[in-house]
Amino acid sequence: MDNYMDKMNESVKFIKEKVNNIPKLVIVLGSGLGSLADDIKDKTIINYKDIPNFPVSTVPGHKGELIFGKLEGIPVIAMNGRFHYYEGYDLEKVTYPIRIFKLLGVQTIILTNAAGGINEKFQKGDLMIINDQLSFFAESVLRGPNKEEFGERFIDMSNLYDKDYINILKDVMKDVTGSYQEGVYAYMKGPTYETPAEIRALRILGADAVGMSTVPEAVVAHHSSIKVIGISCITNMAAGVTNELLTHEDVKKTALKAEDNFKKVIKNFIKRI
Repeated sequence: MDNYMDKMNESVKFIKEKVNNIPKLVIVLGSGLGSLADDIKDKTIINYKDIPNFPVSTVPGHKGELIFGKLEGIPVIAMNGRFHYYEGYDLEKVTYPIRIFKLLGVQTIILTNAAGGINEKFQKGDLMIINDQLSFFAESVLRGPNKEEFGERFIDMSNLYDKDYINILKDVMKDVTGSYQEGVYAYMKGPTYETPAEIRALRILGADAVGMSTVPEAVVAHHSSIKVIGISCITNMAAGVTNELLTHEDVKKTALKAEDNFKKVIKNFIKRI
């Protein structure tokens, strides 16, 4: 534990030497959604590879940089590229940045992702507010000795995705797109897309969308008393919902098509919280 804290403190010290005023709000940009970073003004960019002990993104579409600046005049940190269990990182590494954000004083995190649509009412390009999650197919990110510096071991999960933020996001989406989607996000370890049988099972269990990220970060943020809101861009319909073959390139292309609405939603949301 001491070694882990030493590593985090080294990362925090490096970041604080580069950035004077640390924003209280983080936006994690999912696959194909990184263009929002281009709209950040007065920015300081730190490459992950330069931060001591920080993991490095290996997935196409994940640039691998922390961006400190202002979006719509509001101080933000954008995490342009995240880490996944399927890359070979253990969950402690996957969620390492979230712990760093807590030590930097972050209070709110917006988690975004590209996801497969399980709910047949969804269409490619829809934005879904995450109101709950399924994650019992993967080991818990809090497994092992509890990090008492951040939170208690047994945490209530009924308000993991902040309900007040969800209500604000609903209003924002209605203003931007005329409607909104919301639902349960199912976390699978990847890197394979799910089988049609797995998707049928997830539908029975109540999932509306499925992906390979977000849940570990959400749990660690919640454990650290950081407020969490989540948005999925439905970039494809999940296996068996249609006859389409799934590719990462198609995921990125659909995310790019949805980027205008995505950016409007994020910008309007952060002005209301």
